[in-house]
Amino acid sequence: MITLKNDDPEVWRAIQEENERQQNTIDLIASENICSLAVQEAQGSSMTNKYAEGYSGKRWYAGCGNVDAVENLAIERAKQIFGAEHANVQPHAGSQANMAVCFSVLKPGDSILGMDLSHGGHLTHGFKKNFSGMMYEVYHYGVKKETGYIDYDEVRNIAIKTKPKMIIAGASAYPRILDFARFRKIADEVGAYFMADIAHIAGLIAGGVHPNPVPYADFVTTTTHKTLRGPRGGLILCKAKYAKQVDSVVFPGIQGGPFMHIIAAKAVAFKEAMTEEFKQCQRQTVKNARAMAQEFVKRGYTLVSGGTDNHLFLVDLRNKGIAGKEAQVLLETVDIVLNRNTIPFDEKGANEPSGIRIGTPTITSRGMKETEAVKIAECIDRVLLKPNDIMVKDSVKKIVKELCSAFPLYEEAACQTAK
Repeated sequence: MITLKNDDPEVWRAIQEENERQQNTIDLIASENICSLAVQEAQGSSMTNKYAEGYSGKRWYAGCGNVDAVENLAIERAKQIFGAEHANVQPHAGSQANMAVCFSVLKPGDSILGMDLSHGGHLTHGFKKNFSGMMYEVYHYGVKKETGYIDYDEVRNIAIKTKPKMIIAGASAYPRILDFARFRKIADEVGAYFMADIAHIAGLIAGGVHPNPVPYADFVTTTTHKTLRGPRGGLILCKAKYAKQVDSVVFPGIQGGPFMHIIAAKAVAFKEAMTEEFKQCQRQTVKNARAMAQEFVKRGYTLVSGGTDNHLFLVDLRNKGIAGKEAQVLLETVDIVLNRNTIPFDEKGANEPSGIRIGTPTITSRGMKETEAVKIAECIDRVLLKPNDIMVKDSVKKIVKELCSAFPLYEEAACQTAK
């Protein structure tokens, strides 16, 4: 019998070591999470063998009855979760989902208004080295220096001045609730399309702990991993009147055959997202983020906007005498992983930023609650205060090991109750 271990021991060994790393690490990367074993099973299924160019009932190849069934399930479940009129589950990633929306209603040279990357936006919202920045005339909004919140009056002023063809709401590092109704009102005032990119908060929306943009936006895009806890992939939701345009851009416009094994895994994740257990986990994710953020504030750290409403927060380390990258590297030595991040109005570049981004999806999916979140914040503080103290590092590593042992990566329940 051919197995991965026997057939390719190098790859097998790397996978086993990655399993061990994930089990024995406190993961605070806000864009990461744990998908269920059922999602992994679907992702690793025989559907990876099937070519299925086109859409359900209109495939180019024969033999697509079973993949049609799972794509239809994924579509209907996505529509049900978010209350959408139309769903396209074929985008390979969130970036492709954003590209498809842009290509469906914009022409090269049209203008877009999105959140500045350095203030918490995303590459596909107009970064100059991304397709969005290369193809379109880009204008950006950000947060107020004094508060760290989006200034919607300023968004409106910029929109009135620049008359963008599309306004994009969404972020990869913004810790507050997004007011989709305000964005819709601004878009209507200037005659712009409104796209909401909910890649980071899709799970929170499905869980009822963040407002849903679907009633307000022309287009909603998301990844299917992160807080949604599915396979790595993309999803587009839109009004029915845009369905044909969007579908034709996804295929044959920018993609060929869809990843049917990933679409099967999306269908599984969407079913999980409709359970009460999933909703409870999303509520706990926010509780954990708030508890951890409050602990950092108690310990004298400065947080962008002062705290969080969602699954992440940004720590400004300038008053602690340590840079973001240095903190990231240091914390990994004690098996705590997170990412360096720019803070709004950061005087340093993206490679050497002044802050770190901390997220709670993964520790929550492991079953940790506020007590553990606070303990992790304490550990981070101890290491950052004494970066060269071996005894401190050893002590923190021991605590991390105990937490990881008490809350294993996988049990029968996807989001077990804290022990």
